Amino acid sequence: MPISSSGHLILLPGLTGMEDQGQVIDVAVHVGTLFAVILYFRTDVAAAAVGTLRLARGRVDTPGARLAWLLILATIPVILFGLVLKLTGLDDQLRSVAVIGWTMLIFGLVLYWADQKGPEVKESTDWTLRDALIMGLWQAVALIPGTSRSGITITAARRLGYKREDGAKLAMLMSIPTIAASGVLLGAEVAATANAQAAKDAAIAALFAFVSALLALSLMMRLLKSVSFTPYVIYRVILGCFLLWWAYA
Repeated sequence: MPISSSGHLILLPGLTGMEDQGQVIDVAVHVGTLFAVILYFRTDVAAAAVGTLRLARGRVDTPGARLAWLLILATIPVILFGLVLKLTGLDDQLRSVAVIGWTMLIFGLVLYWADQKGPEVKESTDWTLRDALIMGLWQAVALIPGTSRSGITITAARRLGYKREDGAKLAMLMSIPTIAASGVLLGAEVAATANAQAAKDAAIAALFAFVSALLALSLMMRLLKSVSFTPYVIYRVILGCFLLWWAYA
């Protein structure tokens, strides 16, 4: 859902005083959501997987190959921005209640603006190279905690004129290569430290995240057939205001 899962993961220790679970658990729960997205959109994922093989041979002559190509292009900005944050150490500095409060509030209002003003004239099959790159740039902003990766890409999609369901679908598909890359880093970290307990905790977190993400995704896609993103915006605004009060009071 477009309410920032990573932001909520940071808030748990930030508001309760509990020990921070660390980025290993953060990435693990995102891997759980990755499998939920793959299962829910299995038809599109299968087409993109087959298309990737054609793409490897330099052929973009099928809808699946075209989808795979656009997903790759849309992922490049977030990878580059992620490397900058990692190398500069800004990724740790941004994990604060104040930052999440501002991003939760500001990007919640931006989502409302885009959802209300954006026309509904495009479907997911209309995805173009230009739109993929624009959505990819917006997705990179989601590395700032509280922004919400799905929320910011849905915002971009609605601004570009995609229907609500189609914008959400593209946002979910864009999460696959992004989260997969993070999952690879997680696996490397666990393997390098040889920490069996960390691996066990990560697996449990991923399992619960898979179940909850599948339920949340199914609910959201059904709701979008009859309602807008306003309920999510209301939640973000209320939470954002509370967090800013908590941070500065």
